[in-house]
Amino acid sequence: MFTLHWKPVRTSALPIYKQIADLIKGKIETGEWPVGSKLPTERALAQELGVNRSTVVAAYAELSAEGLIEGKSGRGTVITNNTWTLLAAAPPPDWNAYVHAGAHQPNLPAIREINQAEFIPGIIRLGTGELSPELFPKEKMQSVLRRLIAQIDALGYEEPKGLLRLREQVSRYLLGKGIEASPDSILIVSGSLQALQLISVGLLHRGSTILLEKPSYLYSIHVFQSAGMELYGLPIEQDYQDFLRRLTDVKKLKNAALLYTIPSFHNPTGRVMSEENRRKLLSVCERERLPVIEDDVYGDLWIDTSPPPPLKAYDKTGSVLYTGSLSKTVSAGLRIGWIVGPVPVIDRLADIKMQTDYGSSSLSQWVAAEWLESGVYEEHVQEVRKQLRKRRELALIVLHKYFNDIACWEKSGGGFYIWLKIKADISPEKLFAKALEEGILLNPGNIYDRNDRQHMRISYAYAKPAELEEGLYRLSKIIREIKS
Repeated sequence: MFTLHWKPVRTSALPIYKQIADLIKGKIETGEWPVGSKLPTERALAQELGVNRSTVVAAYAELSAEGLIEGKSGRGTVITNNTWTLLAAAPPPDWNAYVHAGAHQPNLPAIREINQAEFIPGIIRLGTGELSPELFPKEKMQSVLRRLIAQIDALGYEEPKGLLRLREQVSRYLLGKGIEASPDSILIVSGSLQALQLISVGLLHRGSTILLEKPSYLYSIHVFQSAGMELYGLPIEQDYQDFLRRLTDVKKLKNAALLYTIPSFHNPTGRVMSEENRRKLLSVCERERLPVIEDDVYGDLWIDTSPPPPLKAYDKTGSVLYTGSLSKTVSAGLRIGWIVGPVPVIDRLADIKMQTDYGSSSLSQWVAAEWLESGVYEEHVQEVRKQLRKRRELALIVLHKYFNDIACWEKSGGGFYIWLKIKADISPEKLFAKALEEGILLNPGNIYDRNDRQHMRISYAYAKPAELEEGLYRLSKIIREIKS
């Protein structure tokens, strides 16, 4: 879906509909918006530009009269020509065909819409998995950067596994979690998502089956599917007992390649796997020779009590690849994470990483190392926990006030999320669209489980407290309107 990043000039003598038509025409003529591409809906474009829908209708009508666009049944409004195709016999390249032929699958339509809507001015983001800009440690970051100025002589490429100083600090940090990992067994990556991408292309065969919890964050991205893998979800409940019982049978049935799990403050449910269940899980996986990817990006964000040690802390056979990140605790834009595993595996993944990006940002690696080495990281995380506790309590109060009769939920002990279950059967697509019209951005449950039509992920980490309260209040009204 295209966006314009432009506003009409209301003081111009040229009518607004004509300004819109001329701008779109220019993008079509230059090939920036290629033939075969779908234009925004009239409603969506009107909302983006802050104009009446009738104005956009008039602009589209002019473009249609010129033969540049056409309404397609079931496809919306599509670019059918540009000035060159109207004048020349030989058509230009069909870039849209190339786009669809690429190996990497596109995001789900809902995910693409969420990614775009996050930047609409004034929108209330009730599902965003990111710390609020209010919690960005500006003074601490400035202090870290000032100290680094005197330390950095150059910012060249780092060695394949990443800056040694950072890997040493990650090794020391992981000891506090019960994980013994030498710097040689650590690979620095650009966030945990890159860790999954490297594993998918560097270790697995096409057609492999990935076992995971259901619902799961992994369903909302196509990193494994784009590498030719299949996902098989095992439903999780609070006690994980059925999940553990089914794991062995499914592994044999599906000949699974590995298990992906988020045992601490699971995304999206916020659940925590007990220490007993972690030991059971690892025992089953070791017996079945089933490797594990443990995603621990939320592990430091406990609110009530710290979670049990990571699976990796119990791992004595090298069965677990452990991933962590500073994206959820310091800044999403820092883009620094790590993979911990057997040295031959880390060597292989480091080689793949060098082939794809020649190493994560050197500056970001120096910054991350200073955060961990100076002790600033632990100070910051303690403050983040306090703020998340306040925000969670506010969210729970508002939910009790406005949602008691229409939904139920689980109280999260940490992380960012409350897994809200709507009691009525409401179309998630309809609810998402209606909320977006009202300036509220949701993460519906069907992006974490395609068959889920009742849940949504509520984040208390991003929106300002006043926005969180207002957004939840307005969401409760929308739900009541739709179900009535």
